[in-house]
Amino acid sequence: MTNNNLFERARELLGQMLGPGAQFREGQWQAIDAIVGRRGRVLVVQRTGWGKSLVYFLSTKLLREQGAGPTILVSPLLSLMRNQIEAASRIGVRAFTINSSNRAEWDAAEAALADDSCDILLISPERLANERFMRSVLPGASGRTGLFVVDEVHCISDWGHDFRPDYRRIVRVMDGLPAGIPVLGTTATANDRVVADVQQQLGPDLAVSRGPLARESLRLQNIVLSSQAERLAWLAENIRKFKGSGVIYCMTVADVERVANWLKSRGVIAEAYHAGDDAKMDREALEKALLDNEIKALVATVALGMGFDKPDLAFVIHFQRPGSVVAYYQQVGRAGRAVDRAYGILLSGSEDDDIQDYFIESAFPSPETMTSILDAVGANGGLSINEMLARVNVSRSMADRALKLLEIDGAIETRFEKRVLYFRTANQWAPDVERTERITALRRAELAQMQAYMAHRGCLMEFLARALDDPDAKACGVCANCQGRGFRAEASIEVIKQAEEFLGRVDIVLEPKKRWPLDMILSETSVIPVELRNAPGRSLCYYGDAGWGRLVRDGKYERGRFDDQLVDASVKLIRERWKPEPFPEWVTAIPSRRHPRLVYDFASRLAESLGVGFAASMVRTSDAAEQKLMANSSMQARNVVGTLDATGDIPAGPALLIDDIVDSGWTLTLAGWLLRKKGGGVVHPFTLARATGRKT
Repeated sequence: MTNNNLFERARELLGQMLGPGAQFREGQWQAIDAIVGRRGRVLVVQRTGWGKSLVYFLSTKLLREQGAGPTILVSPLLSLMRNQIEAASRIGVRAFTINSSNRAEWDAAEAALADDSCDILLISPERLANERFMRSVLPGASGRTGLFVVDEVHCISDWGHDFRPDYRRIVRVMDGLPAGIPVLGTTATANDRVVADVQQQLGPDLAVSRGPLARESLRLQNIVLSSQAERLAWLAENIRKFKGSGVIYCMTVADVERVANWLKSRGVIAEAYHAGDDAKMDREALEKALLDNEIKALVATVALGMGFDKPDLAFVIHFQRPGSVVAYYQQVGRAGRAVDRAYGILLSGSEDDDIQDYFIESAFPSPETMTSILDAVGANGGLSINEMLARVNVSRSMADRALKLLEIDGAIETRFEKRVLYFRTANQWAPDVERTERITALRRAELAQMQAYMAHRGCLMEFLARALDDPDAKACGVCANCQGRGFRAEASIEVIKQAEEFLGRVDIVLEPKKRWPLDMILSETSVIPVELRNAPGRSLCYYGDAGWGRLVRDGKYERGRFDDQLVDASVKLIRERWKPEPFPEWVTAIPSRRHPRLVYDFASRLAESLGVGFAASMVRTSDAAEQKLMANSSMQARNVVGTLDATGDIPAGPALLIDDIVDSGWTLTLAGWLLRKKGGGVVHPFTLARATGRKT
């Protein structure tokens, strides 16, 4: 097929996908021609919404018409590609997916590959870690691949803001492809350093197609409002001023829930979206509700990230400042793709740097953690993840990260023997300290750049474009700084007070533990008998948060006594909102050797205010390390066993069990179990604060 004929056929297919009269955007046809006409390797760096998926779907169709094999697409965004796949079906592209969430569809996908009725196979990068897939499925597909696509290719680079270990495996797969197979990498977020790294990994002949990153319709504005109450008030006063629907990004799950509930309390149709509880959250339904403009705002963590496509998204508001300019550009770039005017509002508060410090410090397992995991696996001839956590003081998320890195490095291997087991290989391994330090330093530099952006008084879009090494960076003329006006950077005192009251009455449920860790069974089975379990409890606040959280922190570490305001707030929560049944007839507390009177003093004042008695029934029998130093549930449980006992005459009536801060919940679980075993009634746990994990 001549180049002219190829172009005409591509334009015909474009019309079928997008409608009569559709035209290629600058760079789209050139990328398709490089892939289909010249069988080259291409890196496409274009702004969000430019149409990168159109390039690989049209290329797939054209290559299939020339007799090529199926396309393999590796993408972390499969759950967000429903619209793109639907558009591709209009030109007869038959797409199948294989990922961890669609097991029921695997057989159909594999059968389609076998009989050549699959035009494009979409897989998640995690599939490249699956032994069966790599052994039985991929070799047949890759041996006759017509096109290999790496979506969000910046994830392959150490320097990328969203490096993912599973992407390391992609280069190995590409090395096994037959000669002459075209390759396409796509991303919207790659500066010069990332582009150079991707070029090195995908091959020296990689052609780069790069377009301007500025979005003319997007009006940017930065607003500093230190307290959460001020930002909540600002949202309440301004959210209705935006025409259409949008996204509000928060850095933690707790903040997503808090902001969504606040907006609902103000009559705004808003929903929370995060990865915190897949069983309870229908994320596909939430995405559809936003796409259909059934809700004003979807309040989300970065779980709503790359790939979400709503062309008429009217606004993106950040409740906190992200950790890098690249991440911010990607998220704010969701807005204004197909509308004349959209807004990107960046709010910044006092907790921003603390959150980012946490993310930076927890990004990589320490060399000590990696070595400890490797030693544990090596010494025990095959361990499950739970068995490993019982031996190494590391969180499950950090353990998963470490195991993945060790597997990619060839230091361990997995086998499925009714469960996934990890085994030490004979390969030598040493921690790459230099790499960890290098990337950590980069993350610090990115944070400093984001801080500079927040304080920037010039054009905001130009700042972002220059930070992303856009050669076409120039003043946009429409951001708040260019215009000299924007939304008011303050909220009314009355609404701020209402927000403070809201923050002070957020209910935090303490769900009872139902099982002991497998290696620490205190009854006949791992199941904690129902009659010995705690009832669901409550916490007054999140530790250190605006409102009561700061009073808890000050009382514990500065004043040595909890303020009477906390007593009053606790009584109000217990009597008016919680109303535990059966209502407590007495109060007891978890003792502390570090702060002997602190919790007892608060508990006795609370008992007096509730009009019930106080009994010092719990005693410390030995010292234990602070629970916050224990990184996983197994370690946390073992840390408290043998350190507590229930003594004296235990009242038979229902009890309120008090502690200052709950971390793992195992101290309360063990204390309640002891009280019930010694004749006590129903135990209702109550804590002043709940420790915050930075979950996203």
